[in-house]
Amino acid sequence: MTGDHQTFALLLFSTFVAVTLGITTWVSRQRHGSAEEFYAGGRLFSPMENGFAIAGDYMSAASFLGISGVIALYGYDGMLYSVGFLVAWLVVLFLVAELVRNCGRFTLADVVAARMSERPVRIAAGTSSVTVSVMYLVAQMVGAGSLVALLLGGTSETARTWTVIGVGALMVIYVSLGGMRATTWIQIVKAVLLLGGTVALTALVLVRFHGDLDRLLRTAAERSGHGEAFLAPGLAYGGDWTSRFDFISLGLALVLGTAGLPHILSRFYTVPTARAARRSVVWSIALIGGFYLMTIVLGFGAAALVGPDAVRASNAAGNTAVPLLALDLGGGAGSTGGTVLFAVVAAVAFATILAVVAGVTLASSASVAHDLYASLRRRGAKPRSEVAVARVAAVGIGAVAIALGLLARDLNVAFLVGLAFAVAASANLPVLLYSLFWRGFTTRGAVWAVYGGLVPAVALVLLSPVVSGSPQSLFPGVDFQFFPLQNPGLVSIPLGFLAGWIGTVTSPEVPDAGKHAETEVRSLTGAGAV
Repeated sequence: MTGDHQTFALLLFSTFVAVTLGITTWVSRQRHGSAEEFYAGGRLFSPMENGFAIAGDYMSAASFLGISGVIALYGYDGMLYSVGFLVAWLVVLFLVAELVRNCGRFTLADVVAARMSERPVRIAAGTSSVTVSVMYLVAQMVGAGSLVALLLGGTSETARTWTVIGVGALMVIYVSLGGMRATTWIQIVKAVLLLGGTVALTALVLVRFHGDLDRLLRTAAERSGHGEAFLAPGLAYGGDWTSRFDFISLGLALVLGTAGLPHILSRFYTVPTARAARRSVVWSIALIGGFYLMTIVLGFGAAALVGPDAVRASNAAGNTAVPLLALDLGGGAGSTGGTVLFAVVAAVAFATILAVVAGVTLASSASVAHDLYASLRRRGAKPRSEVAVARVAAVGIGAVAIALGLLARDLNVAFLVGLAFAVAASANLPVLLYSLFWRGFTTRGAVWAVYGGLVPAVALVLLSPVVSGSPQSLFPGVDFQFFPLQNPGLVSIPLGFLAGWIGTVTSPEVPDAGKHAETEVRSLTGAGAV
């Protein structure tokens, strides 16, 4: 890339960072230091504000960079990510949003522990939430590294490394100083920027093809080298039965995983009532739905105008398809329009990454402080402020995410998020649904549901082609692959539900009918909700 690209894009990066740090500083001077303020922003956000923040939290680097890249490389099969990410919100809207807002206070464990023995349930749910959050953060770190590698011509691994470290440092600052209120406003600003940038790029792609979607698709198919197969299912997931099962596994993970993501569940606590939580989801579905429809146009646009070979040459996983598309739409390398559009898209993508990592880090640090620390602290030990513990936890989580982000830098970010969704659907969703809807659910069932989904999901990822056994693996030089699927959801999600059922039916504990009745009334009416 030319010096003009670098200078202009870095200037826009710096502007966004300065604005977000200004928001964080301003908020840090106004907050009162309470747990409710730090974790939930005082529950003062309107449904529209929270809807934009949820959209900003959800439309991550995986969406903007990863999905478009997968579509550019694999055509029809890449659209599974767009469809899965969007359909997942129906599960959230109808089964989760209002009930979680009424039953919980700050974290997923609050909902489950309301009618169980608190300590084991909080430890299990807290462990699962931190694991999912770290996996989600890794994808954002990889996206940041890919973006800056493209900006600097892909020649400087040192710059890529320092970018990942810088993103980690910024997310710790956002969370430590500003808490949920600053994080929310950063997400709102980011959502507006991302939607604006996506609308502009989509319009330019459609103008280039004179609004003829059929011509766009046929051009993409011709340049792909696969012909009509590019527009039909099977290019990525139809080669054999293993890839077909991978397709089903990924679909299950995407559709069911959103309802178990800690940083999405925590957003429902930032509004004053359950009705506001539901309206927030309606706002977010409208925004997210429009966005994912546009990622399909951008993906096929990148295939048609840039070409899969050029995308793959820039980044093997396709993470740079959208910035390369922007460069082409603006007039190509060296043109003023290309320079400006590329820089704007790169800055928007960078803003996307910063906003998402702030939200995920806050949710995971809340789980550490509110669930793990409170449960594991020795009796008689002097208690520390939960907020202080959360700030320290943010530093530790940031360090782990940076290290794993550097390790996984050559994987597609949408694919990495698919793994996080699979773990969330396997460990968090079963215990959440059982707690809300099963009268006879017990503490043993809750603990078994979490670990019965979490342990198999993580173990199967470690034993899959993602980690070893193929040239695209994290460790291509070794082979301890025993599980053939790249996404564990097809196996681990049923195991989570099964473990919860077995734990409950074999438990000597007698379910507390009174607590269940109280939880049911609270979840459905809001009576007694915080």
